[in-house]
Amino acid sequence: MYNQHTIYVIGDAKASQNNPITKKFSQFFLALVIDYDNDEIVDSECSATVGLTNRFVHSLFAGRKMDDSMIEQDIRQRYHGASQKALIVAFHDAKNKYVQAKAALST
Repeated sequence: MYNQHTIYVIGDAKASQNNPITKKFSQFFLALVIDYDNDEIVDSECSATVGLTNRFVHSLFAGRKMDDSMIEQDIRQRYHGASQKALIVAFHDAKNKYVQAKAALST
C-alpha cells in the first residue's frame, strides 16, 4: 500500500479531560505516513471517536508537505473540535519525530 520511501510517525498530545477522546484513548494521537523523498504527507489518521473527524483531519494533511507553514493556521481556521489544540501539538510532535527519523536514514 505504501512505497519503500515512506515513514510512519505518530505524534501525541494530551486532550482536555472532558473530551471523549481522552475517555476512550487517554491521549490524542496523530498518525502520518510521509514520503521522505519529497516530504509529502501520503496518509493520516487520528484517535477520533467519530469517523467524520478522521476523514476531515485526513483532508487537512493529505497531499501537503511536512514543512507547509499553513497547516497549523488551517487547523485553527477549519477544525473547531474540542481537540483542536491537541491536534496542533500532536502535529508538532509528529513533525519532530519525522525530522529525527529522516536524519537517521541519511547516516
